Amino acid sequence: MARLDDEALQAALAQLPGWSRDGNALAKEFRFQGFRPGIHFVNRIADVADAVDHHPDLWVGYGRVRVSLSTHDEGGITDLDVDLARRIEQVVGD
Repeated sequence: MARLDDEALQAALAQLPGWSRDGNALAKEFRFQGFRPGIHFVNRIADVADAVDHHPDLWVGYGRVRVSLSTHDEGGITDLDVDLARRIEQVVGD
């Protein structure tokens, strides 16, 4: 899978509110009311990530979770990352 060019990446970001490019990754910080809701969110992300065999980097703090997506084998952002970001947004909406 090839890395997205700047035009394709900008088009994808237009469809992913709150997500941004952070170097060679897509990133977003999610906020929650307390620690446990964030952990619950991380567990739901883990289920989605395992299902598509593509795993994000996650940072957990009190009331916040930062998600970073990059296809390390390709050295940057690919359609796999965009797809997983969309799936994560669905998790938030559920």
